[in-house]
Amino acid sequence: MDPALIVVVVIATALIFDFTNGFHDTANAMATSIATGALRPKTAVALSAVLNLVGAFLSVEVAKTISGGIVVDSMITPAIIFGGLVGAIMWNLVTWYVGLPSSSSHALFGGLIGAAWVAAGTDSIHFSKVLDKVVVPAIAAPLVAGLVAMVATFVVYRLNRKTDPRVSHVGFKVGQVASASMVSLAHGTNDAQKTMGIITLTLITSGSLAPGSAPPTWVIVSAAVAIALGTYLGGWRITHTMGRGLTTIEPAQGFAAQTSTAAAIMASSHLGFALSTTHVASGGIMGSGLGRNRNGVNWGTAGKMVLGWAFTLPAAGIVGALAGKWASTGTAGVVGVAAIGIVVSAVIWVLSRREPVRPEHIVDEVAAQAELHKVAA
Repeated sequence: MDPALIVVVVIATALIFDFTNGFHDTANAMATSIATGALRPKTAVALSAVLNLVGAFLSVEVAKTISGGIVVDSMITPAIIFGGLVGAIMWNLVTWYVGLPSSSSHALFGGLIGAAWVAAGTDSIHFSKVLDKVVVPAIAAPLVAGLVAMVATFVVYRLNRKTDPRVSHVGFKVGQVASASMVSLAHGTNDAQKTMGIITLTLITSGSLAPGSAPPTWVIVSAAVAIALGTYLGGWRITHTMGRGLTTIEPAQGFAAQTSTAAAIMASSHLGFALSTTHVASGGIMGSGLGRNRNGVNWGTAGKMVLGWAFTLPAAGIVGALAGKWASTGTAGVVGVAAIGIVVSAVIWVLSRREPVRPEHIVDEVAAQAELHKVAA
C-alpha cells in the first residue's frame, strides 16, 4: 500500500476512534445532571459537545505524552498504529453496547501498546513513562475524585439540614449546570488530545513531522470536531448506567461529583497525565453516594465497572496486538484488519437497534425516581 494512503487511512481511523470516544464518554460529564433533571438529555449533550470542542484547544500537554511518551516513534509504523486503533475501537463498541463505562483512554493505550509490543518488540515501549503517565494516574485520580466528592457531599448535607429543601434543590440544580459544563470542558482538554497525539505520532512515524513536534492546527481542529460530534449523539446506554445504575443521585450529590471530577481532570491535563475521565467521573459519583449514605452505592454495578476497567488494557491490547501484527505484514493485512473491524462494528450496531436506549427512557426513569423520593419523604 502506498505510504501516503496508509497515513490517510490511519488518520481517518483515529478520527473514528475519537468519534466513538465522544459518544462513549458523554456520560462522564452529563449523566448526573440528566439523572437529577438539572438538564434535559438533548440539551445536556449539545452543551457538552460545544464545551468538548472548546476544551480541545486549551492545551496540548496530553497530546505530547501520547505522541512522544508511550512508544518509541522510530520503531513503529503507521500500520502498527492502525492495528492499535482498531483494537481500541472494538473495545469501545463492545462496552458501549453492554452499557459499561469503561475507559476509552485505556482502550487506546492497550491497543497501541499491544500492537507495538507484538509487531516491534518490547523495546518499542516506554514502560517507565506508561507507569508514570498512565498507570499511576489511573489508580490515583478516581480515588482522589471519590474522596473529595464524598467529603463535599457529607458536608453539604450536614450544612443544609435547616435549609428549605425546595430552595436547596433548585440551587444545586443550577450549580450542576455549571459543574457539568466544567467537566465537559475538562474532558475536551484530556480526551480529545489523545487522538491529536495519535495522529501526530502517525505523522512522525511516516516522516511528515519531526520527532517531538506538537500537533499541527488542522490536527487539533479535526480531533476537536470529531469528539464533539460523537458527544452530541450521546452514549445513552452508558449514561443510563452512570446516572442511575451506580447510585440514586440528588442535585447536591451531582454538584459534588461533577466539581471533584472537573478539578481532577483539569489538574491532570495541565500536568500531561493521560488519565481516564471515565474512571474519574465514576469515582466522583461513587464518592458522592457514600457521602450521602454509607449504603448509597450499588456495589454490584460498581463491581462490574471495576472488572471492566481491569480488563480494558489487556483486552484492547490483545486485539491491538493481533491487528497490529497482521496490518504490519502489508496491504493485505491492512485491508483484512479493516474488513474485520467494519463487520464487527456493523454487527454491534445491528444488535444495539434491537434493544435501544433513548433519551426519553432516561427521562422517564428520572421522573419515576422523583416520585419514589416524594413517597419516601
